[in-house]
Amino acid sequence: MNQVVTNSPEETSALGRQWGTQAQPGWVIGLTGDLGAGKTQLVKGLAAGLEIHDHVHSPTFALVHQYTQGRIPLVHIDLYRLDTPSQVIGAGLEQFIYDPTIVVVIEWIDRWFGGGAPSLAAGALYRNVRIEILGQNSRRISYEDTRV
Repeated sequence: MNQVVTNSPEETSALGRQWGTQAQPGWVIGLTGDLGAGKTQLVKGLAAGLEIHDHVHSPTFALVHQYTQGRIPLVHIDLYRLDTPSQVIGAGLEQFIYDPTIVVVIEWIDRWFGGGAPSLAAGALYRNVRIEILGQNSRRISYEDTRV
């Protein structure tokens, strides 16, 4: 497992930007962490690395935001308001994790798959990310990649 400690929202965003420059179509990134841990901040950086210039914000109330004007389209899903895998599937969100042409980021992924990785299309990369609050601005970001 890889770990990075960031000491400001800008550093968290910079890590996301780095990931965005490396991202390939079909990547699925699952995020877990407490409220205010920096999940959306990481996604903002990821979008910048994907050359998306739209304003990125948390889709907590909309469930999904799609950004299509970049190097690779980004789908940002937030499962905070859903409690069970059946609610996620009932909301029609399953289609996104099988799309090999986009990058998908799922906040609160544990509400869908618990601690396990989702089953994805062959060749997809799944990055499991945990963000822990260490202090007012410090975060420990642990991640592990699984290639399907």
